[in-house]
Amino acid sequence: MLEVVRYPHPTLRHKSKPLRRVDGEVEKIVAEMFDLMYRENGVGLAANQVDLPYRLFIINLEADPQKAEEFVFINPVIARRGGAVEAEEGCLSFPDIFAPVKRPAKVAVSAYNLSGEEVEYQLDGLFARAVQHEYDHLDGVVFIDRLSSAALFSVKEALTDLELEFQGRRQRGSIPGDDRIFARLAELESLRAICD
Repeated sequence: MLEVVRYPHPTLRHKSKPLRRVDGEVEKIVAEMFDLMYRENGVGLAANQVDLPYRLFIINLEADPQKAEEFVFINPVIARRGGAVEAEEGCLSFPDIFAPVKRPAKVAVSAYNLSGEEVEYQLDGLFARAVQHEYDHLDGVVFIDRLSSAALFSVKEALTDLELEFQGRRQRGSIPGDDRIFARLAELESLRAICD
């Protein structure tokens, strides 16, 4: 069963590896990620947010399969960015924390879908922001890394609470040590990913 890992879980800082192929296991992972994202009321979810080391993320801008299309981005590449706009962001790995983030207003992105077909999108608005947010995750970048000093200061107490919660869970044994986490990620990469 997949679950959303919360800051400061080390997998959130892990640079994801490209998937070698789309197969039944990847399809199952994607289906579980959508189910989890909807339960958490999210509009996007990256693989390393569920403790997987793959360059894969999903988006549904309405957080509801009945209201909007589901998008799967496998091995995405952002080719172009343009403009700049600031808007509030949150993240399932940072529950109840919201802050303004400045990002490019438009992006061109290519990726593979679940059918193994290459797809390209020219995006703006919330879709462009969501893609950039999830794409950052794949590189081990989280939205608080993009905050101004003032915005980061405004969420510092909430971040400290998450850090203390994480330490408590680790002390109780429900989160393994970093060595075990990184060994598991390396094993998963050897099974499905293109490794350098």
